[in-house]
Amino acid sequence: MKIRAAITAVGGYLPDYVLNNEELEKMVDTTSAWITERTGIQERRILKNGLGTSFMGAQAAQEVLAKRGIGADEIDLVICATVTGDYKFPATANLIADAIGAVNSWSFDVNAACSGFIYALTTGSKFIETGAHKKVLVVGADKMSSMIDYGDRNTCIIFGDGAGAVLLEPTTEEAGIMDALLQSDGSGCKHLFQAAGGARKEASVRTVRNLEHYVYQEGKAVFKFAVTNMAEVSYQIMQRNGLSSDDVKFLVPHQANKRIIDACAQRMGLPEEKVMLNIQKYGNTTSGTIPLCLWEYQSQLQKGDNLVLAAFGGGFTWGAVYVKWAL
Repeated sequence: MKIRAAITAVGGYLPDYVLNNEELEKMVDTTSAWITERTGIQERRILKNGLGTSFMGAQAAQEVLAKRGIGADEIDLVICATVTGDYKFPATANLIADAIGAVNSWSFDVNAACSGFIYALTTGSKFIETGAHKKVLVVGADKMSSMIDYGDRNTCIIFGDGAGAVLLEPTTEEAGIMDALLQSDGSGCKHLFQAAGGARKEASVRTVRNLEHYVYQEGKAVFKFAVTNMAEVSYQIMQRNGLSSDDVKFLVPHQANKRIIDACAQRMGLPEEKVMLNIQKYGNTTSGTIPLCLWEYQSQLQKGDNLVLAAFGGGFTWGAVYVKWAL
């Protein structure tokens, strides 16, 4: 009998501090109306007090454990999708596992930018499907405010901080992670990346002065690639699994830009009411967007609902995951 990985609990965490468009108007040459028209974002959350990504991930993970009614010592594996790790090393997943007391787990990070969560979810599902593990915690968390130049209106209006987490467990029912299509294209690096701080361009006084440790994005190039590829891969996974628009309960898209989300939904033939959306409140939390959507919309989901998770990120990375809700 086939074993699949089912999502059995969902948790989320958002910082208290709200950075709204009106406050950004005072920081950079922009207007609230322009931001909302271009992106759909009205406000985003910012993590203060010197806390890191692992703090948010641990908070989301603790909620997962509480909802499932299990101890952290039952977790076999912790995977954290992030591009804003607390340190270059150790992995942020290691710090999350330590913070929650997952003493019997091993852990590692996945770096696929905004596609990180669906990459990590698919990876985690394989450890369940093979029978190697029984409880895998998958966290998507990013403190994007730590790498954003708040003098650059191309990026500072978009990103926020947040974390979401899910627990994967085995099931023999017709439910769980049913299929995934994941892709990447490294030639897109020049359009969306962090120039300095890695092995190719080490940190120096010059790189700091040149603001090369912040996110660099060519908006038009990224938008064009994202619209085409995120929409197409979402449609492909529907076709591959014989799903019509009527069969899909929700599209769960990465919350990068409202216009990209709309294009994806249109390609899939889905009306607005079948699209999970919280970009207006939280902006783009990178690896956190998709699990935060699941967290917020969980009350609207029933066992057997078909979901299509879709994302696009720097790298370039993109993909879609077909999930049949198991809760």
